[in-house]
Amino acid sequence: MSSSLPDTWFHASGRLLIDLNTIASNYRTLKEQMADKACGACVKANCYGLGMDQIAPTLANEGCEDFFVSFLEGGIKLRAILPKARIHVFTGLSGGKPQDFVDYNLIPALNSLGEIQEWSDYCSKTVTRHTADIQIDTGMQRLGLPQDEIESVLNNPSLLGDLDIDLVFTHLACADTPSHPMNRQQLDYFTKVYERFGANRASLANSSGIFLGSDYHFDLARPGAALYGINPILGKPSPMAQVVRLQGKILQTRHVDTPQSVGYGATHRISEKGRIATVGVGYADGYLRSLSEGSLAHIGDIPVPVVGRVSMDMITLDISNVPEHMCSPGMIVDLIGPHQGVDTLAEKAGTIGYEILTSLGGRYYRTYLDGNEESG
Repeated sequence: MSSSLPDTWFHASGRLLIDLNTIASNYRTLKEQMADKACGACVKANCYGLGMDQIAPTLANEGCEDFFVSFLEGGIKLRAILPKARIHVFTGLSGGKPQDFVDYNLIPALNSLGEIQEWSDYCSKTVTRHTADIQIDTGMQRLGLPQDEIESVLNNPSLLGDLDIDLVFTHLACADTPSHPMNRQQLDYFTKVYERFGANRASLANSSGIFLGSDYHFDLARPGAALYGINPILGKPSPMAQVVRLQGKILQTRHVDTPQSVGYGATHRISEKGRIATVGVGYADGYLRSLSEGSLAHIGDIPVPVVGRVSMDMITLDISNVPEHMCSPGMIVDLIGPHQGVDTLAEKAGTIGYEILTSLGGRYYRTYLDGNEESG
């Protein structure tokens, strides 16, 4: 890979490379874990910030038929990209009226007794068994029918009489920690009640849930983060391949010596003679402020520490140990790459890979490695 940015990147703060082939490979890995069961894909938050327009067709080409978004708006956008896919909307009728979902052929998740009644009334009014999902809460206390409403629905079968229920599903709270007792508790409760809803299919496993074993697979899995290279199993080597590479551009280098300081607040004091590089990436680009002082970037194979505070548009690196010919203005620095994946950077920031990916800003020049490019 070239050590400097092409002319077409000149106006960008850096480059975000997104490997569509690796996303496809990650999907195949997850699908293989599911054996003869189906594997869908969560593409919410614009495919975790990486680009629905490019990634959703890649997954569809791998045979994915079920796609999950958070909000009606995302479902409408995805429908324009994938005219034939089954698109499920997690937040259901909280974001729109029943007619909106029918107009765009979207499947709402009904998350409360009131939403079930509203959808049932609409089906009766239109004399059509419109398709919906039902989400039940098995312990997260977020969306989904709580236990008392589950019993109310199951004890009143007429509520479901006019519905075509595709999925009944729930969401695991602690699946990334296989030994957590809540996994089994949620599985047991879900197993106890799901069949009573008369749905076509059942779904429990998210990315991490897939690796809990076949008991958790049911009919359909809904992986998200693992598709985009985030490790679904805490404390173990990741079965997923890295999808993104984030590179910043060196703006300026300078020689420093004591008693100088670096950056806002003078938090980093120079202890000996060396060199500093300023890179045009900051927290406005999703390189979090919590990565200040001590996080690592890489120039070639050489690790270089972040010194001083991350600012809105810039970070400063100690390049004292890097040959000068490798770090002149215009050359690139790996912030996420072969020596430091998303999960490693997230750990240093005190967060999770999900936040890192979804925070990556719009100023990067984006390159999709199947050959399509779009500017940042």
